[in-house]
Amino acid sequence: MLSTNVRDTVELQPFKEQIVIPLWSVMVWLVLMNTSMFNIVLPTVIHDLQITAAQGSWIVTGYSLFLAISTVTMSRLSDFVPIRTLLIVGMTMFGIASLVGFLSTSYIVLLGARLVQALGSGASQALGIVMAARYIPLSRRGRAMASISLAASLAFGLGPIVGGVIAFQFGWHYLFILTGFVLFLLPIFYKHLPREKIETGKFDYIGCLLIALSATTFLLFLTTLHFLYLIIGSVSALLTIRHIRKVQAPFIQPELLQNFGYLKIIFMGFAAFATHFAALFSLPLLLAEVYEMQPMQIGFVIFPGALLSTALAIFVGRLIDRFGTKSTMIVGNGFLLLSSVLFSFLTGLGTIMIMFIYLFMSIGFFTVTTSLSNELTRILPEKQIGSGLGLQQLTTLFGVGFGVSIAGLFITKQQHSAPLVKYEYTFLFFVCFMIISCIMLFHYLFKKKSS
Repeated sequence: MLSTNVRDTVELQPFKEQIVIPLWSVMVWLVLMNTSMFNIVLPTVIHDLQITAAQGSWIVTGYSLFLAISTVTMSRLSDFVPIRTLLIVGMTMFGIASLVGFLSTSYIVLLGARLVQALGSGASQALGIVMAARYIPLSRRGRAMASISLAASLAFGLGPIVGGVIAFQFGWHYLFILTGFVLFLLPIFYKHLPREKIETGKFDYIGCLLIALSATTFLLFLTTLHFLYLIIGSVSALLTIRHIRKVQAPFIQPELLQNFGYLKIIFMGFAAFATHFAALFSLPLLLAEVYEMQPMQIGFVIFPGALLSTALAIFVGRLIDRFGTKSTMIVGNGFLLLSSVLFSFLTGLGTIMIMFIYLFMSIGFFTVTTSLSNELTRILPEKQIGSGLGLQQLTTLFGVGFGVSIAGLFITKQQHSAPLVKYEYTFLFFVCFMIISCIMLFHYLFKKKSS
């Protein structure tokens, strides 16, 4: 369990943000682009390795799940383990796993490489936020964090194109070579990151393991429909609840679980990530199967929407400042619901229609997720903001795994249906999911107005 000891940091050299921040942004770009690139090449990977869509979904689901656990764990460990140490360990794992993935010839080795990549990649964006808060003055902190956030947006925006081009020219194995370039950045980070002296603390390993076990077994149940996984997941979830009520400083603060407004926002974020990444998983398969498109062509269909998300990063914050989070949360959820409905009924009208529908989904996804994070900082007490945002990040990344698993399950179970029909039914499930999210939103806004 994480102790309440005061962290004592001794900076032995000036923090060279003009060197560290740009290179950190490059690292975040490479690490997070690893996710969007593999969405594009999944049809090819599934074909080459002769696996089902449900198995293929774990290449994305497993990565998202392990990234979620790693992100929160790295944030917590940074209270008593030096940032430089965590980063070097995490990125070394990521780089070595990239080389193993490049050499992989079987599904098990490929999946293992992706999971180890995810465990290491949690160090990138999470520690970047901690580092900026710890070492950069408030007057310049916004620009540093914006640089890292922009790198993350560019990763999702450029990932489809970069992944499609590399896979078309060289094959999907070479995607691992690109991400492996993070290894060349490590000597620079080792030299320029501050050396820290931090007091000994304790980490809630039991809570972390129980949460990881619960999430993994629930996703395995959705992929396989084996009820043993559901039983294990349910038992571990109950043990998690019991554990966080007993320990002094648990992995998840129990006060957050008693805040119903917070839980509603968490669910809306979960639904948004599940719906968006289910589409990112399903669309490349649909475009490859129905329209016989190659990875590079698929990348150009998805690229405009992904690029629009990057452009929105400049404007959504200003809209929130001007109109508040209420309007943007409504607009974001509305666009996600609308795009899900359109995907359910209009995907047979051609690739141009699919591209335009995904534009709507990108607008909705980026708007609602940005609004929810902003709203959380307004409703949570200051002492709970860090843990609250950490749990939100964990939940949304689990939403990625949930959405991809559900989509993979639907597509696999309907493999004998007409190609277009099985994808339309998959999107119809997420229409229902987004309707629940919209109901939750209006209930939240009504309670907030009446309180």
